[in-house]
Amino acid sequence: MKKVNVIGLGYIGLPTALMFASSGVKTVGIDYNRKLVETLTSGVPTFEEEGLEELFEKAIKNGIEFKSEYTKADVYVVAVPTPYIKESKKIDPCYVVAAVESVLDVCDKGSIICIESTVSPGTIDKFIRPEIEKKGFVIGKDVHIVHTPERIIPGNMIYELENNSRTIGCDDKEIGNIVKDLYSSFCKGEIVITDIKSAEMSKVIENTYRDINIAFANELTKICRKDNMDVYEIIKIANMHPRVNILNPGPGVGGHCISVDPWFLVGDYPGLTNLIWEARKINDSMPSFVLKRISDIMKEHGIKDVTKVGLYGITYKENVDDTRESPTLQLISKMEENLAYGIKSYDPFVKENILDNQYMDFEEFIKDVEIVVIMVGHDHIKENMHKLEGKFILDTKNICNLSNTYKL
Repeated sequence: MKKVNVIGLGYIGLPTALMFASSGVKTVGIDYNRKLVETLTSGVPTFEEEGLEELFEKAIKNGIEFKSEYTKADVYVVAVPTPYIKESKKIDPCYVVAAVESVLDVCDKGSIICIESTVSPGTIDKFIRPEIEKKGFVIGKDVHIVHTPERIIPGNMIYELENNSRTIGCDDKEIGNIVKDLYSSFCKGEIVITDIKSAEMSKVIENTYRDINIAFANELTKICRKDNMDVYEIIKIANMHPRVNILNPGPGVGGHCISVDPWFLVGDYPGLTNLIWEARKINDSMPSFVLKRISDIMKEHGIKDVTKVGLYGITYKENVDDTRESPTLQLISKMEENLAYGIKSYDPFVKENILDNQYMDFEEFIKDVEIVVIMVGHDHIKENMHKLEGKFILDTKNICNLSNTYKL
């Protein structure tokens, strides 16, 4: 069985490393963050996820190690972040490049480097191959490159790691089959082998497809608000058509996939990505749209103090603790750009203070506000909805039926 190093122990890398180890693969998890490594070594997972603790315990029993230094392995799985450059919209490959450089410093000849991070089409050709060749390695002989894009979502990671299909992009199908056998140690879904650029493109367009569909729902919301129509009723009726499946609108798009990956295509293919660019702009505009709805409700009821407004939900989606690119953080940033401060917030999944005026106690949060804006549909708020009686509610998730409730 191959020895695997998983590099980057965040929301993707950690469960991937645990899954390999739990399936009997000798695994080392690597992250430059020493505090994170110390926490994991002490036996404590670094984020909440259904099934993660049980998986963690099994991986520990199977001998998984966590380190800050790169070690020798047969296969290196790179799962570091891939942000985009806001000015150009192009991918910033610095973390992936740095990880590959560090691998090349320790790896033996014949090692396989799997880039699991989501990258724009051509990233491996433009940035990774030149780096490897610069170090004097012959690709395909001294080292092999493979792209194995992840396909999981926080809140359902363990199930999706086991059951979702996977794509392996490679230069050499023999190497692709070696990697396929490795991932088959835990993946029950179909594993497709293709070329590297096709694998890069397929992952980016999966998230772009979802972004465009969300943007359509959000644009419908704006149209319906302009003419005082019920967007939810209209979507429900339209979806009765057998070939129509309109998604629900929301306060924006967060996470490190849907809100980021489409920009890679916009940056690399300007002039060819008009629909994608418009979808991104629509989804990025939703926090401002929510702000306008808050302002309208405040004016209607003579509320002039923004500290009387509370945002329920800081994470980017329900029932997870992941706040990356969350619409709530985007909304607060928009307010601060205009020197508006003091809005309150609460999230049962966010255990540390990351915002000013963030509450740790739900009862105190509710007591101190007059308007509650439901930004995230956690199960917690559904179970405690009765406690919002008597408040003005802006429900951006269409989950509240109390009186005094406003929709998007």
